[in-house]
Amino acid sequence: MKHFFWIFTLLIIFWSPMRGEAAEQPIKVALLFNLTGDMASIDAPGFRGAQLAAIRINAAGGLLGRKLKLIVIDSRSDPTAAAEGAFEALEQGIVAGIGYGDTTYVLAAGPEFAKRGIPFITSGATDPNLPRDVGPSLLMTAYGDDEQAAAMADFAVKYLKAKRFVLWTDVSTDFTRDLAEYFKESLARTGGQLIAQDVFKAGTKDFAPHVKRLKALNAVPDAIFVSAAPGEAATAVAQIRQSGVTAPILSGDGFDSDLVKQLPSPKIANGIYFSTHSYRGQNRPEVLAFIEEYKKEYGMKPENAFAALGFDALNLLADAIKRANSVSLDPLLKALYETRTFPGVTGEISYARPNRAPIKPISIIGIKNGEYSVIETWKAGH
Repeated sequence: MKHFFWIFTLLIIFWSPMRGEAAEQPIKVALLFNLTGDMASIDAPGFRGAQLAAIRINAAGGLLGRKLKLIVIDSRSDPTAAAEGAFEALEQGIVAGIGYGDTTYVLAAGPEFAKRGIPFITSGATDPNLPRDVGPSLLMTAYGDDEQAAAMADFAVKYLKAKRFVLWTDVSTDFTRDLAEYFKESLARTGGQLIAQDVFKAGTKDFAPHVKRLKALNAVPDAIFVSAAPGEAATAVAQIRQSGVTAPILSGDGFDSDLVKQLPSPKIANGIYFSTHSYRGQNRPEVLAFIEEYKKEYGMKPENAFAALGFDALNLLADAIKRANSVSLDPLLKALYETRTFPGVTGEISYARPNRAPIKPISIIGIKNGEYSVIETWKAGH
């Protein structure tokens, strides 16, 4: 009995400090974004939003008595670097990954997380099939491209009274190809007519051949849908407008960037309409508080909705950790799946659908004289 007591005492002595030391270890979360390169205009704000959420959480005492430690990966707008960065982050003992505003990079990095069953929450990628294609540990913060395409088709036909459409598609990225296909499907359902299509690639600087074909059409289009990423958005818009074409130019959230600043004149942006996440022009308390805190931390207003999405993604993870009362894989994933009506800056988030793509309100933004305004808020089924 004496020997048993002595061994038990030793276990208490050595085990207790180790327990305390483990509890004090930070919770590691990877932030994977394109902080440089063509995709930085949407990913750098997303990173800053996620970082701001972590700063706030740590200032309030952290999670489960532990601080957050961010493992930051810059993929440099290179899908190969995204895959390598995911492996690098996972080797550092992270509990989850957050990031990317574009489908291509999620498809590159996501499988590395799926192999280990580690949660990855994409802040801004919008392909509704991503959870199916990557695996059950992948969750989305944003709405799906099927929904934003439907929103723009409905808006164009009902609000703009457009009937004839031209579609330009950047065939270089999964996002722009998918968005274009969903727009065509939505247009067919709403009664719009697609009279011409054209394609281009990332990095295109000269749209003169495209404009020439556009102006040579027998029927004048009522609207032009440009499925583009931020890198080509301003160039395409400028050359369309400078050719004298005044038809409305439509797009998805790839246009939610510093578009006006990149144009020769703010007036060139007149008649541009794009769908984006429910954030711009909103007066909800969550939105106003986020804007003020972002300005205080970074000395500027949030550049676009991707900043708010990054903020929401990390807070969504934090909410799940608190509800699970654990960072262990199974309870954390269960808590994420059970998320309902999470009050995000970009709207409520619920994972009630099997594909884990949240149904969210979509803001349709119009630009006039360089000013952005919410023209309509669209919801699926309304």
